[in-house]
Amino acid sequence: MGEAMPQDEPRELPEGLTEPFKVVVNSAMRNWKEAGGKIVGYFCSYVPAELLTAAGLLPFRMRAPGSSETTLGDVFFSSYNCTFSRHCLDFAFRGEYGFLDGLISMNNCDHLRRVHDVWKRKIATPFLHFLAVPHKSGQAQVDWYREELAILRGNLERHFAMKVSDDDLWGAIRRHNQARGLQRQLYELRKKERPPITGSQVLATVVAGTALPVDDFNQLLGKLIEGIGPLEGDSAPRARLMVVGGILDDPAYLKVMEDLGGLVVADSLCFGSRIIWSTVDEAGSDPLEALARYYLVDRPQCPRMAEDYEARLGFIRSMVEEFRVDGVVCERLQFCELWGGEDFRLAPDLKEAGIPLLLLDREYRLTGVGQLRTRVQAFLETLGR
Repeated sequence: MGEAMPQDEPRELPEGLTEPFKVVVNSAMRNWKEAGGKIVGYFCSYVPAELLTAAGLLPFRMRAPGSSETTLGDVFFSSYNCTFSRHCLDFAFRGEYGFLDGLISMNNCDHLRRVHDVWKRKIATPFLHFLAVPHKSGQAQVDWYREELAILRGNLERHFAMKVSDDDLWGAIRRHNQARGLQRQLYELRKKERPPITGSQVLATVVAGTALPVDDFNQLLGKLIEGIGPLEGDSAPRARLMVVGGILDDPAYLKVMEDLGGLVVADSLCFGSRIIWSTVDEAGSDPLEALARYYLVDRPQCPRMAEDYEARLGFIRSMVEEFRVDGVVCERLQFCELWGGEDFRLAPDLKEAGIPLLLLDREYRLTGVGQLRTRVQAFLETLGR
């Protein structure tokens, strides 16, 4: 196959959906604070944003956009800790998270678990809470997590001097379910032979949803879908790709692949399909139980859930078939043990299924673009679509 043929220039997303992935504090967050609102950060998609919304707080998924070094974070961490944890800790010491009125951490991985330990002792934040999330998804674990969420609700009520009723929770669940449904409509558009939206644009949109008030996000999503829904892309992609991995919040990674003529049409990412592919059950009587079951059982899981590998493999294979994927790119942060073990298991299983696979180790910030381009280019040539 000859030289790469880049995709035609995609239609631009509205500023309201592009600003949030570029900066740590976007315009909507500034307006929220100026109006007297409170913002609470959280480190992982297993923390229910619905609970924060129900409390009248703005949930903010922790990221470090624009971070260029880890000097201050490296004082407490070694070079064997992932660069996401080190960039976030560095940002914290530099005061970039000074807008936070609270932070919720959890036992998602050892690296971020250590971030919580340092943060608790060294960084003054008005409200800190550690959420113990089970590593299995049985009924006993759902019951456990339901009690953890009840404790979190009580701590939020005491600290912020307000009440979170069950009606408040059901209302927040409905609004976040609406956001998930609208985002799934974006994914449906990517099933077209010539999708009208790129993978990098969808990633930017999903990231925006973790840093905007949910009602603002739903309004922006509705307008976006209404504008591009009837359209077709300018050309069919050179190859249809699926990206699998952990935290990826920088659309530039996907744009490198798409500038080479590939198109990311599907993913299994925690800033992607894993947080939108199903909805919280609104038919029950206990909103905390519904949230616990959704986050531990009903949605696609990540490798921290020890016994769910076969379900994760099945989800990837179903996405490959549904979105007519030509090849899968597995990306993982350097030194991420969870995704290192996952890639070790996925490689032979996807090969046996006849699904072409590219394994990429990366840092949190986009580096080594030339090497990335070379490897993706070679992978696209093997696909020969």
